[in-house]
Amino acid sequence: MPAAEDEPDPGKIAREYVNPTAKGELKSMEIFQKAYLPHEVEASWNDWWETAGYYRGNSSPEDKRPRFSICLPPPNVTGSLHIGHALTVAVQDLLSRWKRMCGYNVLWIPGTDHAGIATQVVVEKKIRKEKGVSRYDLGREEFVKQVWEYKESCHDRITTQLRRLGCSLDWSREVFTLDEDRVCAVKTAFVRFYEAGLIYRDVRLTNWCCALRSGISDIEVDYYDIETRTRFSVPGHPTDKTYVFGAIWSFAYKLDGSDEEIVVATTRPETMLGDSAVAVHPDDPRYKHFHGKMLAHPFVDRKIKVITDSTLVDMNFGTGAVKVTPAHDPNDFLCGRRHGLEEITVFTEDGKMADNCGPFSGIMRFEARVEVIKALKERGLFRGDADNKMRLGRCSRTNDVIEPMLKPQWWVNCSGMAKRAGDAVRNGDLKIIPNEHEKTWFRWLDNIRDWCISRQLWWGHRIPAYYVKVGGKDAAEVVAASDEEALAQVMAKHGCSADQVELVQDEDVLDTWFSSGLFPFSCTGWPNEQAADLQVWHPTTLLETGQDILFFWVARMVMCSLQLTDKLPFTEIYLHAMVRDKYGQKMSKSKGNVIDPLEVINGVSLNELLDKLAKGNLDPKELKKAVDMNKTDYAKGIPACGSDALRFGLLAFCGQGKDVNLDINRVVGYRNFCNKLWNATRFAMCYFVSGDPTAALQSTQTISAAFRPSPLPVAVTLLGEDGPQIDLPFLPDAWILSRLAATISAMHEKLSAYDVASATQTIYDFWYKELCDVYLESIKPVMQLDVSSVADAATKHTTQTVLHACLNYGLRLLHPFMPFVTEELYQRLSLLVGEPRTTIMLAPYPQPGAVAAWRSNRAEAAMDIVMRVAASIRALRSNYLKGALEKHAPVVYVLCRELEDASIIATQRETIGALAKSTKAPPPAALHMVAEGCSPPRGCATEILSRSLEVHILLKGVVDFSKEITRLQKEMAQIKGRLEKLKAKMAKPDYATRCPAATQEDERAKAQAAEGELAALAAAIEQFSAE
Repeated sequence: MPAAEDEPDPGKIAREYVNPTAKGELKSMEIFQKAYLPHEVEASWNDWWETAGYYRGNSSPEDKRPRFSICLPPPNVTGSLHIGHALTVAVQDLLSRWKRMCGYNVLWIPGTDHAGIATQVVVEKKIRKEKGVSRYDLGREEFVKQVWEYKESCHDRITTQLRRLGCSLDWSREVFTLDEDRVCAVKTAFVRFYEAGLIYRDVRLTNWCCALRSGISDIEVDYYDIETRTRFSVPGHPTDKTYVFGAIWSFAYKLDGSDEEIVVATTRPETMLGDSAVAVHPDDPRYKHFHGKMLAHPFVDRKIKVITDSTLVDMNFGTGAVKVTPAHDPNDFLCGRRHGLEEITVFTEDGKMADNCGPFSGIMRFEARVEVIKALKERGLFRGDADNKMRLGRCSRTNDVIEPMLKPQWWVNCSGMAKRAGDAVRNGDLKIIPNEHEKTWFRWLDNIRDWCISRQLWWGHRIPAYYVKVGGKDAAEVVAASDEEALAQVMAKHGCSADQVELVQDEDVLDTWFSSGLFPFSCTGWPNEQAADLQVWHPTTLLETGQDILFFWVARMVMCSLQLTDKLPFTEIYLHAMVRDKYGQKMSKSKGNVIDPLEVINGVSLNELLDKLAKGNLDPKELKKAVDMNKTDYAKGIPACGSDALRFGLLAFCGQGKDVNLDINRVVGYRNFCNKLWNATRFAMCYFVSGDPTAALQSTQTISAAFRPSPLPVAVTLLGEDGPQIDLPFLPDAWILSRLAATISAMHEKLSAYDVASATQTIYDFWYKELCDVYLESIKPVMQLDVSSVADAATKHTTQTVLHACLNYGLRLLHPFMPFVTEELYQRLSLLVGEPRTTIMLAPYPQPGAVAAWRSNRAEAAMDIVMRVAASIRALRSNYLKGALEKHAPVVYVLCRELEDASIIATQRETIGALAKSTKAPPPAALHMVAEGCSPPRGCATEILSRSLEVHILLKGVVDFSKEITRLQKEMAQIKGRLEKLKAKMAKPDYATRCPAATQEDERAKAQAAEGELAALAAAIEQFSAE
């Protein structure tokens, strides 16, 4: 859908940009743009990194570097990546780049997952929408062919997204869970499990999804708690109908040949068509005379026996009689096995009533529920209904209501493997971060049930089991990695020739998690024990993923690896936050709340977002919700932010193990940080250039600055309290180096602990709040010194050197978070000061020990006083010198009762002046120290910073105090009005329960801020009233 002429098109510039650098070549630095343009800055770098081989891990035994390895959780080939995936890869790339810069041999393995159920569901919807056919119309071979075609298109999209995000993946080792090597690994694993007696086939109750016509595992079932009767629509049923859940219906069975009856209750009336008994407690006197009698089924020609079972029946609950449906209920199944009851399946695979259901045969199961209740009423057997709390299981993929169904399936006995996986964490061999998830790990593994691994699908790994006939007679099945091996087994076992053998491979496929459970060791060459990658990289270092697949994937990898390789697959598990949309909803293609990372990187119009929704497979109700949400949230589209801003924004949200309600518009805000970084670095680089810096910086490729980094002749304190320290005469120089050293130490500590969000905030604060807002402003007077003076030239060179160190170290600290802009600026900085162009990717990550001498508590304490005084001056000016008075340069008086602090302020007047000015407001005209026992002149505005420090700015003769009092009183009235409304809202009885915790915290902060403003205004009015 083309954009309307008047509609914003944020993606137009990025779409139309033509990259002048050939693919894979080192980027040209001919033009140094004044403005930050993410599509230009981020062009070329990934292709060059990849071509240069910087992403490749080295499997040579001669490589003695420490190793760091990680496996990308393989995204499903069901479409494209969303923001949740972007968070995962941003964290993993951060860690990979950090380790690479720390001197590690790094391997990050890319891959995609065939995602059996998810992909088959998507393609089935696609062909139904586009061609009006089902997979059964196409047949298995043609359907699977179309799935492969769909997979290829999705794979290309996914790899494009990963490359645009700057993921430093070793693409030479890319895997797909259905590629040739993974097929070999899956077959080998199945055979070995089978030979070890861990895989078996049995007819047992399965979680059956009628929409899929397949069984699913326990952890693929989503459970919903229903408090009272509720109506739901159900897939496969008429779309205009809903069905009741959360109710219990009672009806009577008549004693055969008598009017006596037993009343039973059920939440699933349709299953009464499969009842094979009614159970009572053996000690219940009400039913003693019913024991062993037969009941007449009202709808089918079948007699139902009354049995006694103290395990199933609680005589004090309900009527004390329980209908038994062994083929459709777990507890009834066990009861049926105890009593040898007939197991009567009453549902077809697609959810219709089976042929044995009399008048209800052929209708959908929940339509049958309605009809059965109606028929019971007509026959006078209905005895009432009531609300009933229940848990309703629904398929996580289709939202269909799960039916327990008796099916022959393949199972894995997990008990032994689960114990080893649990013990690995208990013994400390495997570490889970954050450790709060250990309880969940133990609870699941300690209570594990056998794993159903067969799926009645067409897309996936065919189960390597063969059903055998020898000489036309059935024989025991065989499990083998190929047809040839299966035939050889049968011939050896039965002593027959090949022409006597008939083999039919099992039609089912394996659960997707079986193949992905072999990650990461199948990605490094297993089952080839001699594979170089397997010997060097197994086990990998870390598994980083979202907490939602701790059991789907992580636990199964640990179990499989311990069983098949006798090694853990990794030694640490780091679980990051779950990303939800800003309304707290899980991001899901079925909800239409998924944002493609490329839409944030390149920008996208509202029209394009709506067009994408229209072309999808959304349910009409969900489509309307998604359209309304997009119109509200992205009325002007999403502006182009670039990969760096997106990554940094996601990492800033990445608290360990906590859900994140992510507002894309907040991520957009981090583009401003990129802009600040670009402008500040470009501005700082002007300080290295002689002459007209603006003209010189048009091209850093051809212009070289006069400045060259060189060692500084600095004094060193050898016996300081905190060890050796350097002494720099200019306080801002000493302060920023101390802050840089503290930042380096904090970054090392936080990244080592995988505290990603705190590390992101730390580097943000250094660049934005310390380097840009304070240091660059404070050094402006030094940069204006006349270098004809030897002393001034030396002072300026020292500050230039410190500034260069801050930029160089700061870019290296930031690179793992923002790879593109840091590479661009790092190489431009190198060219400018005459250094060769080398990649920042392999530059050493700053280490705490190397810069420990830069720490100076004395410099930080002194600079803190300077910044507090400067901030006070700015605040007083903003309060009182407004409009035309903004350009007035006031006289400042500082009263300081601490001699040492007073000395600092007196000697740092120039720095305070530089920090106290703004783009419109000049530095103070003068800064006077008020002697102890004296007072500043009358007519000043005052801020008391502490018991010993006051700041006053002279307003007498500048401000009309009477007018100012009137203005301040008006401002107070407005603030009081807002505060009263806020307090009234917070005082409501239901406030604490109705408002989200985050809103309450925000409103408390607003109230406190308003009260602080009122206090400050009252003080100002009192002060002016005294004049």
